[in-house]
Amino acid sequence: MSKTGLRSVITLFAVFALCTCIDPYYPKLKGYESLLVVDGLITDENSSYAIKLSRTLQEQNATPDIVSDATVFITDDTHNTSYLKNHGGGIYKSDSLNFRGSTGKRYTLHILTGNGNEYESDACTMQSVPDIDSIYYDRDQELVNNGTESLIGARIYLDSKTGDADQYFRWSFAETWKFRLPTAKKYDYIDSTTIIPVTSVKQYCWKSRKSDEILIHSANSGPNEHIGKQPIFFIATDNSDRLMIEYSILVNQYSISKKEYDFWDNMKRTDESGGDIFASQPFSVLSNIHNINDPKERVLGYFQVSALKQRRIFITNNALYRLNLTYYHYPECIRIEDGPEISKMKFDDIYAMYCINSDYSFIEPEYNSETGKLEFLVFARPECANCELTGTSTKPDFWIDPY
Repeated sequence: MSKTGLRSVITLFAVFALCTCIDPYYPKLKGYESLLVVDGLITDENSSYAIKLSRTLQEQNATPDIVSDATVFITDDTHNTSYLKNHGGGIYKSDSLNFRGSTGKRYTLHILTGNGNEYESDACTMQSVPDIDSIYYDRDQELVNNGTESLIGARIYLDSKTGDADQYFRWSFAETWKFRLPTAKKYDYIDSTTIIPVTSVKQYCWKSRKSDEILIHSANSGPNEHIGKQPIFFIATDNSDRLMIEYSILVNQYSISKKEYDFWDNMKRTDESGGDIFASQPFSVLSNIHNINDPKERVLGYFQVSALKQRRIFITNNALYRLNLTYYHYPECIRIEDGPEISKMKFDDIYAMYCINSDYSFIEPEYNSETGKLEFLVFARPECANCELTGTSTKPDFWIDPY
C-alpha cells in the first residue's frame, strides 16, 4: 500500500473513532473554508418563490450564518430579469405579480454577495410534468432499528403517468392532521371554593410538517410509462397521532433534469438521514451554482426549476377500522388525581405543589357523586393540557371536517 493510501486509511479510522465515541471531539480544522449554501426552487405555480442563502460553520451543530447582504435575481432565455426582495433571515422572495415560471423556458439564478463575489447557476429548463392520477393508502409494515423491529401502519402511495421518455421525477409533501388531547385543561383553580371553567378549552388542534425525505424516480422505459404504487410516506398508527381524527397530505410532483436527479440520488446515497441536505453534504455531490470568478470555489445546494402538479387527500380515522390498525394513545398524558385523603394536605397546598412548585397544569376538579363535595384535583403535564403547545387551534383554510 502506498504512503498516501495508508494515510487515507488512518484518517478514515480516526474519523470513525471520533464519530463513535461517547463524547465525540470535533477539532478545529486548519484552512477551513466557509461555503455558500443555496436552497431555492421556482415552479409554474402562481406564488412567490424563495431563495435561502447561508454559509456553513465549522462547528457541526452550529446554526448556519445567514447571508443578508446579497442581491439576488433570476434571468430567462428571453432576456427578462426579475429581482428578489430581501425578506431578512437570508430569505429572498420573488413578486408573484411580476414573475411566474413557465414551462419550456430556461432560468438562471444570479447572486451578488456583499463581499463582491458573484455566483451564477447553470441555465435550467422548466420541464412540463404530468398530472397525478391518484393518491391512496393501504396497510403495510416498515422495518426499523436495523431491521430488528417491525412497525405496522398505513403507507401512502401515488399513481401517475410520465410524459416524455427518460423523464425524471421528484416528490415532496406537506402533512396536516387534527388531533385531540385526552387531558385538556377545562378549569382554573382559584381556591377550594372557587373553581371556574376556562373560556376556551385547548383540546383540538392541528399539526403540520413538510417532508424532508428524498423521493425521486427515473422513468426511462419509454414515453407514457405508468408510475404505479410509488411509496410516498409511512404512518405507524400506534406511534403517531396523525390518524387520531383526520389526516391530510398534499403531494407535490416535479419533473427534474438528469443532472438534478443525479444530485438528489447522490444525496440519498450519502446522507442516510434523508433529511437536511446541507447538514452533512459531501463535497462529491456537486451543485449547479458556481462562483463565476473562482470556479474552484465549492458551493452547496441546488437551484431547482420544475413545473408542479399537486394533489391532496384526506384520511379519516375510519381507515384504522378498514385496515385493522391500532389507535394511538398518548403514553405521557396521564391524569394525576390528588386530594387531602391521599397526600394529607389541603387543596391549596396540593395545587401549589403541582402547579407552582412543579411543572404541571390543573385540569379539573372531581366531586363526590353522592355528597357533591370536592374530593380530588386532577393534574397533567402542560403539553397534555394545552394542544397549542404542540400545534395550533387555528383551523387551516383548506380543511374539510369529516363529520
